[in-house]
Amino acid sequence: MSVRDALHAELEAAREHEVEARLRVETARERACAPARPAPPASRGRLERDQAAAEAAARRAVIRRRQVDAATHVAEALPAVLAAVDASVSDARLRLATAEAERLSQNEELAALRREDGALRSRLQAVTESVHGLELQIYEKKLHLSGLLERAGSELGLVEEILVAEYGPDQPVPPDNDPEGAPVAYDREQQQRRHASAERRFAQLGRINPLALEEFAALEQRHKFLTEQLTDLTNTRADLLTIIDDLDVTMGAIFGSAFEDTRLAFAEVFPVLFPGGSGSIRLTDPDDLLTTGIEISVKPAGKKIERLSLLSGGERSLAAVALLIAIFKARPSPFYIMDEVEAALDDANLGRLLTIFQDLREASQLIIITHQKRTMEIADALYGVSMRQDGVSAVVGQRIVRQEEQAS
Repeated sequence: MSVRDALHAELEAAREHEVEARLRVETARERACAPARPAPPASRGRLERDQAAAEAAARRAVIRRRQVDAATHVAEALPAVLAAVDASVSDARLRLATAEAERLSQNEELAALRREDGALRSRLQAVTESVHGLELQIYEKKLHLSGLLERAGSELGLVEEILVAEYGPDQPVPPDNDPEGAPVAYDREQQQRRHASAERRFAQLGRINPLALEEFAALEQRHKFLTEQLTDLTNTRADLLTIIDDLDVTMGAIFGSAFEDTRLAFAEVFPVLFPGGSGSIRLTDPDDLLTTGIEISVKPAGKKIERLSLLSGGERSLAAVALLIAIFKARPSPFYIMDEVEAALDDANLGRLLTIFQDLREASQLIIITHQKRTMEIADALYGVSMRQDGVSAVVGQRIVRQEEQAS
């Protein structure tokens, strides 16, 4: 507690003493002024009430007087207090301005220190990251070095001291363009460029296939197998070509023999179908029997026509039948089926064709589909299709018995 507070407390205590003393004085004064006679019992209560009222009035008077004195004292001390307050306010404002200026200065200094601290922290972080990166690089270099040393020891059987002594940077190296030339001094930048160039060339070669030997062995085995297969195919092709040549020779001989027989038969058959006429067939390329064509030359009696396209329809049909009959005679078959081959022929030509059929019947069976009555007359059996009254088709057969067979 300050001295001022102690004095203020003493002043309040003195004032309370003063008020109590004045109250006692006023009470004594009121008692002295009152008559010294005994009061009746009825008015004793009223007297007590009056004394209490008098004491209260005296107390209020003392309080008012005290308040008046205090107000007077305050009014007298107010100018000095106001002057002191103004001086204190001015001094406080001055000190406040000084403190504000000092605070601004300290804030600016604090901001500068914070900026400096942020920059230092950033530099510290960058330096820390750089140191961490360098440590990682050093660790990687150490791992790489240990790997190289281990590889050199396992593949070359050389230790670190021998490598440095024989292949260190102080040792001369072969020149780039002439590996057999005189060694030159080691130049790190030049060797780095050489290394980069070698890496680019190595990258252009592509990725290394660790299974290349196995794949090469498999491909070599596959190549050997395919070579053997190709040799077999080549030999087989040669054998097939030989067989084809033999077949060509055989087919040529067979075709030549068949053509010669057909030519002779055509020369015999044609005069029968064309009395007084002549016909022949010949090869367009006798030297190549497998690709040659066949030309048919006919000359009916009384005509100078040799080409089939200039004949009439019946004559062309009869010439075609003559060629077929010649083929049948040259290479007979057990039976023949003919479908209305005589439909376009007149009676004279039909009679000639029936003569040829009679000749073919001696060596083969003939099945002829026809509508000609004369052709049916020479048949041994007739078969036809008829419709019954109920609408169902039925096959009707009839064997023809000739007079010669009846007589026998």
